[in-house]
Amino acid sequence: MSTTASSKLLVAVAISLIVGILIGYGIGYFTISPQQPSPTTTTQTPTEKVTLTVIGPWAGAEMKAFQQVLNKFMEEYPNIRVEYRIYRAEDLASILPPQFEAGMAPGDVIFMWGWWIKEYGDKGYLMDLSGLVNPDEYIKGIFDPVKSGNKIYGLPFTAWAKPGFWYRKSFFQQHNLSVPKTWDEFLQLLDKIKQIPGIKAPIVTGDSVGWPISDVVEHFIITFGGPDMQLKLIKGEIKFNDPRVKQIFQNYIIPLIKKGYFSPPIEWTKAVEEWWSGKYALYFMGTWITGMVDDPNDLGFFPLPGCKGVVMGTDYLFVPKFTKHPQEAKLLAKWLATEGQRVHVGTHAGKFATWLKVSIKDHWAPMRMVYQKIKTMTPLPDLDDSIGGEWQKLFWDQLKLLWVDPDKLDDVLNTLTVNFPSK
Repeated sequence: MSTTASSKLLVAVAISLIVGILIGYGIGYFTISPQQPSPTTTTQTPTEKVTLTVIGPWAGAEMKAFQQVLNKFMEEYPNIRVEYRIYRAEDLASILPPQFEAGMAPGDVIFMWGWWIKEYGDKGYLMDLSGLVNPDEYIKGIFDPVKSGNKIYGLPFTAWAKPGFWYRKSFFQQHNLSVPKTWDEFLQLLDKIKQIPGIKAPIVTGDSVGWPISDVVEHFIITFGGPDMQLKLIKGEIKFNDPRVKQIFQNYIIPLIKKGYFSPPIEWTKAVEEWWSGKYALYFMGTWITGMVDDPNDLGFFPLPGCKGVVMGTDYLFVPKFTKHPQEAKLLAKWLATEGQRVHVGTHAGKFATWLKVSIKDHWAPMRMVYQKIKTMTPLPDLDDSIGGEWQKLFWDQLKLLWVDPDKLDDVLNTLTVNFPSK
């Protein structure tokens, strides 16, 4: 299959699954009976004590939420000890291939991008997990990114959304600020915030390898170009140097950068602290931010006025064929993809369940609020995650360049266009 065809398939799959996430809570729980037997493979409880290693991207508050999931598993299976290690997907993309070539793996259950799991499953490095869970109990289409033929190389965990700009309700009340309903009101809000003593900039810009800035840019593209432009950019049907794309940068993003409404890029978890302490008023981030603040009841968010779409996605896990404890690793993988989700959405992780036997009532209260606000928006795949590969890194680097030197716009858009993946 060509790269273009693969990209189109991934987009279709992503749309299918995130639409399902939004409607799943509306119909899924009423169509799946808890009493129905699941046609899944039985995994035996170990009789001897073993230690498994789980690798995931979560640190800080996110890690604490995930550790609650692992603690519950160890409570149910006392003969299995689980150790957690932090590696982001960007790092694993470099670490795992040479280890696989050497017949090794750094963990027994590993979280990674869906497209990557399928690719390395086909190369023979991952265990086939088909039959371990019942796909009919999940959001429709969610297994497609990790499925190849009759084999399933990954299992879905919980899902996230990137719904808009987060703010503290108490900060808005203290300074008599209101959620904007038009673009002009948004500009007036930014200008008013900038005049508040102690404010460094109205919007804090998160940084790491680059994904926080790309999330901001995607939100502007979806707002002013529409959900269709996001999809066509992913498919390569619209180029980044297209005048319609360029005008979104020229008319909306660049003026905000030049007026100092965005801060320079700051490490994204440090940015959470500084935003929460009042040095900044707004922060564009995913739903996981609900679990990273002291008082989630003080949180509010708004999309840009007129925005009709929201980026959503899920986390996938796999079991490498080089694990020394295949049965125990599969047992943990199955539990994480089922009952582990119920535990995770009840913590402060800021996630939605993809296993439909988890009720919306099982979710942490702030996430129920988020669901109510985004359920009418068009769910969309993440642009750079969908395209992936070396272009994703280029996208992040070019946007960071734009944030510190907005006069480089033409160079940035041409670079993204020239280097976009072809057949």
